[in-house]
Amino acid sequence: MKKIFQVFVFLPLLLSAQIPPGYYNPAQGLTGNNLKVALHNIIKNHNQLTYAGLWSAFPKTDKKANGKVWDIYSTVPAGTPPYEYTFITNQCGNYNGEGDCYNREHSWPQSWFNATPGPDSDLFHIYPTDGKVNGVRSNYPYGNVSSASWTSLNGGKLGPCTNTGYNLTVFEPVNEFKGDLARGYFYMCTRYYSEDGGWSFSDAVNKATILPWQLNVLLQWHHQDPVSAKEVARNDSIYYKFQNNRNPFIDNPAWADSIWVSANSIFERESRLQHSFSLFPNPAAEHFFIINHGQPTEVEFTVTDVSGKVISVKKETLSEYLTIDCSSWNAGVYFLVIKNSVSVSRLKFIKT
Repeated sequence: MKKIFQVFVFLPLLLSAQIPPGYYNPAQGLTGNNLKVALHNIIKNHNQLTYAGLWSAFPKTDKKANGKVWDIYSTVPAGTPPYEYTFITNQCGNYNGEGDCYNREHSWPQSWFNATPGPDSDLFHIYPTDGKVNGVRSNYPYGNVSSASWTSLNGGKLGPCTNTGYNLTVFEPVNEFKGDLARGYFYMCTRYYSEDGGWSFSDAVNKATILPWQLNVLLQWHHQDPVSAKEVARNDSIYYKFQNNRNPFIDNPAWADSIWVSANSIFERESRLQHSFSLFPNPAAEHFFIINHGQPTEVEFTVTDVSGKVISVKKETLSEYLTIDCSSWNAGVYFLVIKNSVSVSRLKFIKT
């Protein structure tokens, strides 16, 4: 019996960002590195705060509805936080444990850019966070942790990375702020593109370039934790009250894929003649289907991760659909290249 797959597309509610008319006009219609360069030219030359000026900026960029500090390392979005801070009054200072004071967390650690002026006070990657958790996170990369060596009171974890390509220590924040941090990283490597001569290297970045394994983590988090009203409000506040530039990946989340996937020509779809393929469901955790929208055909499909590592290569007769078991794959972004005698299709898949 012919099986029919109904694909439903859910469009997120458009959040009310106050983007100035024409702000992104030079970037329209571009992809890959051309898009990255265009966005860099739009957001560069921002008004720089002083490092000390971050303290007075936070009450306008990171204030919760109750007036307290919005600390992404202690906030419990669906519950009661273990502690809360009052602006200015609870600035660090010295600390011995969680709940003592808050300080300035460079999500892109200062050691990675040698505390260069500009990025050292750029609000798009700096947040007010608990001093103790900030210190434990240190300059470890972000990643997914299965067996934590240390856990914060709101559930942030330090431990060995479970993502493909890296197995050393990483810090994993709670799910509700993973996308925020990912989009901050996309901003940093775009804003400081070609301006990173004095920057350093780490296990996660080469100056302002995000390494493949870390990019895989961030793209996964970007998709799993969509832009929130908090981010939109923070983006507007930074633009209008302080820096006069914006985070493009909050205003247009699709640009992350357009840059870091299309740049390598992996994500571009090239379907010709009568053959067209799609993936469903996407994202998926256990299995998904390659659906053939044309005539039955012999295909070869190759699966790779973001770093280019080949996960699977198979040859099959594709009539209506094929079932792909992805239960053993690590969570992240993957690419399928589907070839037959007349066409090549390149599709992206997200494993949750």
